[in-house]
Amino acid sequence: MELKIYNSLGNQLETFKPLEEGKVSIYCCGPTVYNSPHIGNFRPVITFDLLRRLLKHLGYQVTFVSNYTDVDDKIINRAKELGISEKELTESVIEEYASLVKEVGADLPDITPKPTVYMPQIISYVKDLVDKDAAYAIDGDVYLRVKKIPGYGQLSGNDVEDLESGARIDVNSKKEDPLDFALWKKTEDGIKWETEWSEGRPGWHTECCVMIDSIFRANNGYIDIHGGGFDLKFPHHENEIAQSIAHNGNKLAHYWMHNGFININNEKMSKSLGNVLLMKDVVREYGGMAFRLMVLAAHYRAPVSFSEDTIKEAQIKLKQLQDSLKKASILLELKDIDVDALKPSDETKFLEAMCDDLNTPNALAVLYEENKNLNNLMRVREIDLEALKDSYAKVRTYEEVLGLKLEVPHLTEDDKSLYNEYNLAKQNKDFAKSDEIRKVLIERGIF
Repeated sequence: MELKIYNSLGNQLETFKPLEEGKVSIYCCGPTVYNSPHIGNFRPVITFDLLRRLLKHLGYQVTFVSNYTDVDDKIINRAKELGISEKELTESVIEEYASLVKEVGADLPDITPKPTVYMPQIISYVKDLVDKDAAYAIDGDVYLRVKKIPGYGQLSGNDVEDLESGARIDVNSKKEDPLDFALWKKTEDGIKWETEWSEGRPGWHTECCVMIDSIFRANNGYIDIHGGGFDLKFPHHENEIAQSIAHNGNKLAHYWMHNGFININNEKMSKSLGNVLLMKDVVREYGGMAFRLMVLAAHYRAPVSFSEDTIKEAQIKLKQLQDSLKKASILLELKDIDVDALKPSDETKFLEAMCDDLNTPNALAVLYEENKNLNNLMRVREIDLEALKDSYAKVRTYEEVLGLKLEVPHLTEDDKSLYNEYNLAKQNKDFAKSDEIRKVLIERGIF
């Protein structure tokens, strides 16, 4: 099936064609690890996990990379507040973040690079740009010459002259041009590294560029898909492209994907409004899988509104899916059918939705319709076993591609014997015995 992706670089729907047949390289900008992550951090987690799952389902070999930014002013300030080292802070936040990634049904990336580990490559990359006259050093700082980059602004749709006329120009600025941005910053505060320019640390826009360049060096630092939240489009991703053009002569990625924001009760989430929700709190109260389903109910490029109504609706739908899958699995296993080996006869409608730029609202509609069919098949006196097997396989496959990790019981021979004994007791109206067996089945997670 042909996959179409909305490419932010050009703002149009395009047919996906990998750089290397059968293989896909993806990089998603990860969090700056200075504090407990909020729910907005997990929109790209879910979006790019979904993309990865779909590509794997379509038969591609996927290399998925997402970084942790572990050097930043926010990290330095927060570590000082807590009276701990920057490394202690970043490692604790990374541990929390990784556990929450799993809670929302996402698999961890194949590679999770950190700038502190890639510092030699970052310094070398910046030096290359200086040597090419694409960047310049002054008073220990290093800046990229933006006007030397052809097509700057192409991702965000910004015009260089408009940007420059709207820039706030500091009369004491050391930069040659107000649009030039820092590749290296001299500093006396926090973690720093010695270079020929100064003791300092890299600019944020440089870190991801270098890690992509290093990890995907065989392709000259050029990958299939790069993305993150819509707020990264400018200046972060625009400046990444600028550096890659200057350093490697390419635009870093063929396809650029950006997801929308998560709002709170249809209002922008922000510290100033005091409505920032931490992911750990949402997981504890509502469950990570319900949060994922709530997010999938909107197209990834559209905003998601978190509210009591939307998250509770997701909880209800999730339980309906879980109950149906569990009931069908037990019915099939009692017939000695290996439910893990079942394959759907047809996935066309579901994949048509998913391959249409990850149209999860339409994909969920297909899932819900099939789940309804599954329930109807189980309500009749004489069950059509072949139809039930196929419907079960469809529901389970759709859920797996969507990352809805629902539990399926696997019955032992003893479980099956006990279940049959329970049904017999019910038929014989031996309710005391059936209730006793039911308690055991509940303990085993079968009821």
